[in-house]
Amino acid sequence: MIKKLLGLLPGNKKQKKTEQFDLNIIPRAEHNVSRNDISDQALKVLYRLNKAGFDAYLVGGGVRDLLLGKHPKDFDIATNASPEEVHRLFRNSRLIGRRFRLVHVLYGREIIEVATFRGQHDDNAEEDQSKVSASSEHGMLLRDNVYGTQAEDAIRRDFTVNALYYCIKDFSIYDYAGGLDDIHNRTLQIIGDPETRYREDPVRMLRAIRFATKLEFSIAENTARPIRELAPLLTHIPAARLFEEVLKLFMSGHGLDNFRMLREYGLLEALFPETEKALQKNPAFGIPFIEEALNNTDQRIRQDKPVTPAFLYAVFLWLPLQTEWSKMKAQGNSEFPALHLAAQHIINKQSAATSIPKRFGIPMKEIWEMQVRLPKRQGRRAEQLITHPRFRAAYDFLCLRESAGESLQGLGEWWTQYQKADEHQRKALLKDAGGSTKRPPRKRPSAVKKNPPKQR
Repeated sequence: MIKKLLGLLPGNKKQKKTEQFDLNIIPRAEHNVSRNDISDQALKVLYRLNKAGFDAYLVGGGVRDLLLGKHPKDFDIATNASPEEVHRLFRNSRLIGRRFRLVHVLYGREIIEVATFRGQHDDNAEEDQSKVSASSEHGMLLRDNVYGTQAEDAIRRDFTVNALYYCIKDFSIYDYAGGLDDIHNRTLQIIGDPETRYREDPVRMLRAIRFATKLEFSIAENTARPIRELAPLLTHIPAARLFEEVLKLFMSGHGLDNFRMLREYGLLEALFPETEKALQKNPAFGIPFIEEALNNTDQRIRQDKPVTPAFLYAVFLWLPLQTEWSKMKAQGNSEFPALHLAAQHIINKQSAATSIPKRFGIPMKEIWEMQVRLPKRQGRRAEQLITHPRFRAAYDFLCLRESAGESLQGLGEWWTQYQKADEHQRKALLKDAGGSTKRPPRKRPSAVKKNPPKQR
């Protein structure tokens, strides 16, 4: 069946009619998708599009997750209406996207994404350049506003399990690419030639990792085979887009599994090049350090506790920072200036791979700076440090360093006890740590005489 579908993929000049496809329509009695599990707002959009005379289907991850008994976070819709027609139909909508035009229908904080059916590429078309795709020298799609039929849209999707359509008219599911079988077999398989599809959009390699860990699927052999070789293509993706992918990979509750798979397939280097170099040199500390941080983050997400990209980036870049920091100190810079120079240098390098918004970059540097301050507890410093806005994140970071094997002379345990202690106990802790509980006297400047006597 897949061979029949390849005629629709980029690079194949043959035209095939949709009637030739092996469309499998699964009636309501043979699947578990129910309207009761679909967002009310998504149903509103589906019904209004159908009432206006358009075809509209729930598509992609929403259908896939419902079939797996999961609760989808998002509901996407595919339709034969153009983006402009959808936009006119919904006053609470906006047009977005350059590479491929989409419509976001807004209901408070909930966004229903509506996409027009994508069609075949026609690189030879001259009469309507708006329907011609554009690719880079590496095969990556730069413009893709090519509209088509539902069958063409199915084959243009990335993985078979994302090419399933739920019809609100008769509650059936349309399966063009064998996605239902792959769901039953718990296998992730790309549609078409893997190398071509990865070259079109290298981010699909990251999506393969993310879907495999999220769904607990195995990646089909043909889908996995080219990934390591094509991993460098990710360097051609805009850094801002890769930052968003990093958040999806490491802040979705499956960060630890994603980290391990990214390294297995050689993809981490494209996202964190300096980190991968450092891990090659110092795996004994670096790998446990990052894995423990990701494990803690996954647990916090499952417990609905807040997490921040600043902390994760501080963890991922800690080893490269150590190397750069040592270089700066060797050049004669004292501790804090050397740290500031090293931090800025590492952030600049990382930003070339994945952008780091300032709202995360500043707290990340503060977490690093606190690692220098936390050992210095003399006088009233401990009391001041514990009230610092980044203390809790810096303390967690410190404990991670110790649990990964870094020798800090029990500093993490000291701060653990200090947080729990009363005033009397804190004085005892400071005394044991060799610090004074009294503020050192300030030295007053000597008075300067305004009119000193002239020398004779």
